[in-house]
Amino acid sequence: MKIVVLAGGTSTERDVSLSSGSKIYRALKNRGHQVILLDVYLGYESETPVTEQLFELDVDWAKDIQAVSAEHPDLSHLKDLRRDGGKSMFGPNVLALCNMADIVFLGLHGANGEDGRIQAAFDLMGIPYTGTGYLSSALAMDKHITKQFFRNAGIPTPAGITLKCGEKADPSSVPYPCMVKTACGGSSVGTYRVDDPRDLQKALDDAYTFGDDVIVEQYISGREFSVGVIDGKALPIIEIAPLEGFYDYKNKYQPGSTIETCPADLSPELTAEMQRYAEMAYEALGMRSYARMDFMMDASDHSIYCLEANTLPGMTPTSLLPQEAAVIGMSFEDLCEKLIEVSLK
Repeated sequence: MKIVVLAGGTSTERDVSLSSGSKIYRALKNRGHQVILLDVYLGYESETPVTEQLFELDVDWAKDIQAVSAEHPDLSHLKDLRRDGGKSMFGPNVLALCNMADIVFLGLHGANGEDGRIQAAFDLMGIPYTGTGYLSSALAMDKHITKQFFRNAGIPTPAGITLKCGEKADPSSVPYPCMVKTACGGSSVGTYRVDDPRDLQKALDDAYTFGDDVIVEQYISGREFSVGVIDGKALPIIEIAPLEGFYDYKNKYQPGSTIETCPADLSPELTAEMQRYAEMAYEALGMRSYARMDFMMDASDHSIYCLEANTLPGMTPTSLLPQEAAVIGMSFEDLCEKLIEVSLK
């Protein structure tokens, strides 16, 4: 197959996306596909018209991709790399090459990639792509909307309030500790634990730098889990235990920062309950193909809370979905092929 792997982009998860994209690219190349890895924003500069012969070139499209750093990337100079000024999300020749492909494998994360905008554009252009559609992508990207859908479907989720466009909160009205997070972020960028009322406004101000809407949410003290869902069926549960702090950007992508156990050490009853909630969340948001749901379990009474849904889960060397798939005998290459299969279906 001719496949374009799209990665990069303009979100705070750019580096994570490039890491996912390079790993997907190499896996599909190893399976004999004709694959091109493109940064959706920077594209492919060419003085001559692009043709399908680009898919046949013996070049390493991922040779310049670096490991994910401990800090989220500085995007301030990204536009300077575009000759055309970078007004369009799609870089030079991206759409032309995607039109030539049998399918586009979306290795994008975060805004302008995981939020349904690119999916909607591809739907209008008739370009097949991996992952769920534009509407479920948009719903899952907004944690405030996601929580409303979870509650309506009977899926437990932490209590919280949403503040808009710089709105302040009365520190005395919030239980502590609490979590402050941007409503439309990912990879725990813009997420803060607040233990003292005096620190609440600082956390809100920092979260507002990543988006207009911010959620102040009940903190669940206990164990953290994630459950992948492929074609409506839950994978084995993985438990996430950071060595320090919570599962933030650094702990997600720096090897050795987190202990991950799959399958998680849970009773059959709790395993079945959490997997059922993951499948319910997938259904409630109208998802297709695949996704990943994140959970907390209260240490005192083992109550389960669904935190959010991820429509394009990470595919980096430390990512969770590939680890879950490996437990059922699915290699990374097998997983990439499976995600193409269910997406084309």
